[in-house]
Amino acid sequence: MAETDFAKPVSPVRGTADAPSAVSLSIVVPVYNEAGNVLPLVAEIIAAMEGGVPYEILLVDDGSSDSGVQEMTEARERWPNIRVVTHTGRAGKSAALFTAGLVARGAWLQTLDGDGQNDPKDVMRAWNAVNGPNAPRNVGILAGQRTSRNDGSFKWLQSRIANGIRRFALNDGTRDTGCGFKLIRAEAFRTMPFFDGMHRFLPALARRAGYEVMEFPVVDRPRTAGASKYGFLGRLGAGIVDLLGVIWLVRRSSFPPGRKGDL
Repeated sequence: MAETDFAKPVSPVRGTADAPSAVSLSIVVPVYNEAGNVLPLVAEIIAAMEGGVPYEILLVDDGSSDSGVQEMTEARERWPNIRVVTHTGRAGKSAALFTAGLVARGAWLQTLDGDGQNDPKDVMRAWNAVNGPNAPRNVGILAGQRTSRNDGSFKWLQSRIANGIRRFALNDGTRDTGCGFKLIRAEAFRTMPFFDGMHRFLPALARRAGYEVMEFPVVDRPRTAGASKYGFLGRLGAGIVDLLGVIWLVRRSSFPPGRKGDL
């Protein structure tokens, strides 16, 4: 893939050489300083996808400065269906997902956090849920709901409060919007407006565009290497501002009637 310029600070983005285009699912893994997690996670994904649908793995390096960079390079060299896209500076998780959405070849995007807390074994279960005979035709996003939490009681409380406020304000049909496990129709994702923090509001943005939202129970595993990149106060302030903006977006949106069910 040739060099492509995006708005700073994501510019430029460096990608890998072209891979076969017959891809149904693009598994997107944002990575920022996840040394020790990258190779084990990629190996797990490949094992979990054996015998499944045609897929690619997109590792989005959000300006990492640790040995995780070398792990991504090694993964690309070891496995043919790995693509690595690199931000030249840290731009955040939403920017990583946005970049992946621009270059992904799959009709669906499966997001997994780079810390390994999402279980790759849930990927094909989720795929079968949205592509099964009883799934609604216009599902835009399947949002993972963690059946347990492995990141401490304080973070659990933070998440519980934030999810409650978002659900009350947006009626987004999701109890755990903070879960990094999401299966998103690529077409739906590309209708969504990009802004820092958009990854926290994907179900609401999908509903805004006229798509259905499904919830799906997933495993949450303890982190085995590295440290969390999120702080409480910074997320709280940004989250309030973003929530107000999304409320405005949802209330000011009017998509053409008849869109639902015609996908």
